[in-house]
Amino acid sequence: MEARTVNNLPPAALDDDAVRCLLAIELSKKSWIIAVNTPLSDKISRYTLKPCDWKGLLDLIARIRARVARELKKRVEVVSCYEAGYDGFWLHRLLNARGVRNYVIDPASLQVDRRARRNKTDGVDVAQLLRSLMEYLRGEPKVWSIVRVPSIAEEDDRRLHRERGRLLNERNQHVSRIKALLALQGIYDFEPMHRERIPRLERLRTADGRKLPSRLKAEIVRELQRLELVLGMIKPIEAERDAIALSVKSESEHTNAKKIQELVKMRSIGPEFATTLVGEVFYRSFDNRKQLGNYVGLTPSHFQSGPTCRDQGISKAGNGKARTTIIELAWLWLRHQPASSLSVWFHKRVGNVRGRIRRITIVAMARKLLVALWRYLETGVVPEGATLKA
Repeated sequence: MEARTVNNLPPAALDDDAVRCLLAIELSKKSWIIAVNTPLSDKISRYTLKPCDWKGLLDLIARIRARVARELKKRVEVVSCYEAGYDGFWLHRLLNARGVRNYVIDPASLQVDRRARRNKTDGVDVAQLLRSLMEYLRGEPKVWSIVRVPSIAEEDDRRLHRERGRLLNERNQHVSRIKALLALQGIYDFEPMHRERIPRLERLRTADGRKLPSRLKAEIVRELQRLELVLGMIKPIEAERDAIALSVKSESEHTNAKKIQELVKMRSIGPEFATTLVGEVFYRSFDNRKQLGNYVGLTPSHFQSGPTCRDQGISKAGNGKARTTIIELAWLWLRHQPASSLSVWFHKRVGNVRGRIRRITIVAMARKLLVALWRYLETGVVPEGATLKA
């Protein structure tokens, strides 16, 4: 699962009319291990199910709920949790629909033993996860970070720019492979992306004037065929993206189309930047700019232990795709919004200096730009000095 949205939520308030049964679920392709704690015993019970056996899980929850209700004569509330990962969010939605309050946990936020050699099994992990759930429900919100689960529509909206990114990487791989094969023959001027790439391939000659070897030429032709297929896949994705950004009626709806259209009005921001930023960042709400910076991983990370004190740079603990996009946008902002206060701030501190200082400062400017765009979408206030497209 890519680019998770993590935040700390306050622990749920106690319900005096209900008793709680706690479940922690360790998901894997080999098996599902469920750790259970009920008011009937202080011990932790473990159950093993086949992978993806959601029916067995619901049956187990129903049996536990019925037994506790029968023994204590009270309403039973079931609270569960599992780590975010390969299985995504379908199980979370299923459990919530069946009356189970479930939490999806960021695995990186869980505390682990720092010894070099420690016991690490699914049974140990699920027990630790259950203990963390107990601590969280006792009122310790910092014990872990809870993933903010997107809706089905929000999750589906992100497919647009993410699939395009994967296809672009595949396109570049084919282009690089073709150029590398031709470089072995001393040919450096062939452009695989040229409109007449196939006719030009027929006219190619090696550096010493020979025709291309037959098997080499056949391999390049197959690479070009795959390249054509990828380019054909990219076109409809970009057409749908542009239709959303330009308010053109399309077959598929976008949950946050209005935000994309507002961003595209700003100079230096095109449909791809707008779609990516909205799909990765601005589809959700933030309480303040610190939360926003933490989510993208652009906040400073300090290290202090005894006499040792140093700055480790930005945390890089958030959404990597969003972080890369906003830094790239910051460079374009300097070019297309030179009169804005952010560009003036950057040039005042950097001037004509090149190298590391410039790269560090652009990251700081990227964070300021992200906050400014967030305020623009939330309040409609255009960043100071920025201009809109005609």
